[in-house]
Amino acid sequence: MSVKDRKRGRPKASAGQLSQEVIGDKAKELMRLEGKVPSIRKLATALQVDAMAIYHYFDNKSALLEAITRSLIEEIYQPKTCQQWQAELKQLSLSYLRLLRQYPGLLETMLGMTTDGPAVVFTERFQTAISPLNLTDATKKHSLDLWVDYLHGLALAVNCAPGAHEVEPLLEGPLNFYMTSLEHMAST
Repeated sequence: MSVKDRKRGRPKASAGQLSQEVIGDKAKELMRLEGKVPSIRKLATALQVDAMAIYHYFDNKSALLEAITRSLIEEIYQPKTCQQWQAELKQLSLSYLRLLRQYPGLLETMLGMTTDGPAVVFTERFQTAISPLNLTDATKKHSLDLWVDYLHGLALAVNCAPGAHEVEPLLEGPLNFYMTSLEHMAST
């Protein structure tokens, strides 16, 4: 069946196979394979539906991007509020870097977005991890900005390197330095 043979418009309720979740899962699969967010047309072809059927579930491509990226970011480690904040921050950071490595186009997609839904998820998890430090709001913001910039730079460097390395050894030294600085900020 060619795209032209498919019926346009709202999918039939009896079809039952198409949903936001199905569309999102297929988009993530294509993104992982191709390293970039698929076009609506490519996504529709992979789902064997007309492109307009996707717009029944998402108002526009931006809404689809928001749903995909937020869904992916929600997969990262959820820190617990505990006194072992260093271990929690490390797990969160490694989980985030592994996600960015698994989906090479994800970082570029998030950086190009006009919404901040995925960033909110990471911010909340970061703040949970460092909550035992009782930092001021300004210090929390500066420490978040600095750490996210480092993680994004590391992710870009690893994704651009042929024969990319495991991220944990690359993270260890800078993370220890960063956590020592956060402890110092908490004690002042």
